[in-house]
Amino acid sequence: MNGKLVAGFLVVSALLAGGLMYWLQVYAFYQPVSLAAGHDMRLTPIGSDLPEVIVAENFQGIDASSSPLRFRACFTTPLSLGTLTETYRIYDRADPLLAPGWFDCFNAEAIGTALQSGEAVAFLAEADIVKGVDRVIAVFPDGRAFGWHQLNGTLEQ
Repeated sequence: MNGKLVAGFLVVSALLAGGLMYWLQVYAFYQPVSLAAGHDMRLTPIGSDLPEVIVAENFQGIDASSSPLRFRACFTTPLSLGTLTETYRIYDRADPLLAPGWFDCFNAEAIGTALQSGEAVAFLAEADIVKGVDRVIAVFPDGRAFGWHQLNGTLEQ
């Protein structure tokens, strides 16, 4: 009988610990982000290192202080892809990172596929927004735009 109690306690403890770890990874640290002064969506112009604010509407965003890579954003912009590609730096190595399943406006796989096919174009929003991390924004022809942070390789030396 004692063995069953010990085994039951271990199983229940493992299930609770696993559930807690899942919750911590997927829900606990994320906070909504809103567009306000200092949190505007920006892109870096060709020939400059100073990002410029762009028009961003219908913004939804999340971020977490636990990691600089947890930023995700979805918004629309009235700027055309032609204007954007002539004005701002294209980001060739864009690789959207997965968002939590509950943040359903951001689909990293669909964005990545669109970037590979040329349907969407990725731009450098801000280089080294945190040391070693760039903010990237992908824009579709219909004005949908998605932002995320990704490692830029400068810390891998």
